[in-house]
Amino acid sequence: MTTARGEQQHDAGVDPLVRLREPTDPECDVFLTGTVFLDIIFTGLDSAPVRGTESWARGMGSSPGGVANMATALARLGLRTSLAAAFGDDHYGEYCWDALEQGEGIDLSLSRTVPGWHSPVTVSMAYEDERTMVSHGHEAPPLDGALPAYPPHARAAVASLVPGRAEEWVAQAARGGAKVFADVGWDETGGWDLGGLTDLEHCEAFLPNAQEAMRYTRTDSPKAAAHALADRVRYAVVTLGAEGAYAVDGATGETAEVPAIQVSALDPTGAGDVFVAGFVTGTLADWPLADRLAFAGLTAALSVQEFGGSLSAPGWGEVAAWWQHVQGHACQDPEALRARYAFLEALLPAATRPWPLRRAVPTIGFRRSA
Repeated sequence: MTTARGEQQHDAGVDPLVRLREPTDPECDVFLTGTVFLDIIFTGLDSAPVRGTESWARGMGSSPGGVANMATALARLGLRTSLAAAFGDDHYGEYCWDALEQGEGIDLSLSRTVPGWHSPVTVSMAYEDERTMVSHGHEAPPLDGALPAYPPHARAAVASLVPGRAEEWVAQAARGGAKVFADVGWDETGGWDLGGLTDLEHCEAFLPNAQEAMRYTRTDSPKAAAHALADRVRYAVVTLGAEGAYAVDGATGETAEVPAIQVSALDPTGAGDVFVAGFVTGTLADWPLADRLAFAGLTAALSVQEFGGSLSAPGWGEVAAWWQHVQGHACQDPEALRARYAFLEALLPAATRPWPLRRAVPTIGFRRSA
């Protein structure tokens, strides 16, 4: 099987927290848990599939998806990442485990393979800068205590909030000193009750998109929504799609707004996860708020230029190649770029290959010859 092994995990060796690490620090930088899917991505479609017809895609790939998108994005940015998840007892589950543990260096010691359970699968069809997805799967059976009762000691944890549901591990992680970063999905109930997000009280940062933020806060602008959310969490970050992102520090009142980087998007799968990973990285590294937003937006923009979820997440080598390329691009303002991204200079490795970088093909490979 082919993964991004050797391409991302070891391409730069950058540790964004190296100046902050102490011997007494936890071994784990970020803990997360959730469902791992096998993502099958069809590319090169001219339009959405039409009922009663057969559509042929010009390309196809597969990669770990679901919570694996976030875990991979964190690991490729140099954070020591621990994932607790159930894996299917099938070839798909074996492939996902190997891609994450061996290919990305993610700690799976808290994960388990479930006998007799098949991997959840999502088929994603990318066309006209959009995507359509079809998923199938069954909830994993109880693991009878195989997964930890308590999350590991970590600098941070990432949670996906669900209205009306509290996850005990989130409160435990916060009590253990972890900074909890949370996103949220679309509220299918239509209630949009902020009080129903009970785990929000344990969170350091909340990162909804503009529509989610406005609906939950009953406000009429993303900025107003961010300020309302800053009454609940330290950092309220509202993503604005093509317009960038806006953030409020609820403790100091500081605000930051960073425009999006204009790119040719091929597949938005996993871009939100990459944005969160970039913001987590900047927060743990104690960067200024505007730098965190800029970095999160940059990594998300780089990710949408590749197909797939987890395997589209950029590493430091790709960020370095982009930085070298963009400063000499005729359509860019070098002074504006240096003013916005100068903080990266001390971190980035020397670019060893020209932009654009081509990553490993995200698919299950051919059988090896005997």
